Amino acid sequence: MKLPLRYPADWDGFAALLPALLAGSDAGWTHDVGAQAGLFAEGPAPAPAGATAWQPPAGWDALGRAVAMHADDSRYARLLAFARRLQREPGLWGDVLDADRRHLQSMARQVSREIHKMHAFVRFREVADEHAAGGVRHVAWFEPVHHVLRAAAPFFVDRFAQHPWAILTPLGCLHWDGQRLAGAGPARRDEAPAADAGEALWLTYYRSIFNPARLKVAAMKKEMPVRYWAQMPETQLISELIHDAPRREGRMRDV
Repeated sequence: MKLPLRYPADWDGFAALLPALLAGSDAGWTHDVGAQAGLFAEGPAPAPAGATAWQPPAGWDALGRAVAMHADDSRYARLLAFARRLQREPGLWGDVLDADRRHLQSMARQVSREIHKMHAFVRFREVADEHAAGGVRHVAWFEPVHHVLRAAAPFFVDRFAQHPWAILTPLGCLHWDGQRLAGAGPARRDEAPAADAGEALWLTYYRSIFNPARLKVAAMKKEMPVRYWAQMPETQLISELIHDAPRREGRMRDV
């Protein structure tokens, strides 16, 4: 029986089945896994010659958990291939220059950065909701490159524990009612709420604190990549502020 993963970043499901996969053949794992439908072979084949029992090294779980959130459809196949190598060569884990390990670590770093950017760049808008406590829910739209929504969620639960909220993304959604976190399927951009009065106030504040003398466009784009701009209200002002920065800086010097 084929055993698909429950969701794209289901590391726990993959890790639970990894020993059986390592005891089988590579059938079904020579190409990208896509949406992870039917990932696993019909049944384990005889263990490859020279294989030993799977004993994951310290650090394997953390690496695999991060890689499982990556958008690359080959992520599970890469993890399985590297696990097979570790099974044959137990000392391989200590080779920090190994190309396969370095690639997996690069994927993990990309995921970590995406979680950090999500924490920094999610912007909630207030909407009326008769089913939410206080009749209000805070809703945000975000477009993550990787499957990081579940990993990023504890930050928002801790920060907004008393406020019902929802984060909508093209890869899935999360809803917090003040007590329980629930997942839902993908959303569309037009399902996100429009700008509200609080957002207009925030834009006024953002314009007032902008310091043209400290403007460094290249550094700003590195810390806040352009692909996130459409998801944040303050970025509506960036082009205007950059264009007007020389004039404003000149006025500051003349004072």
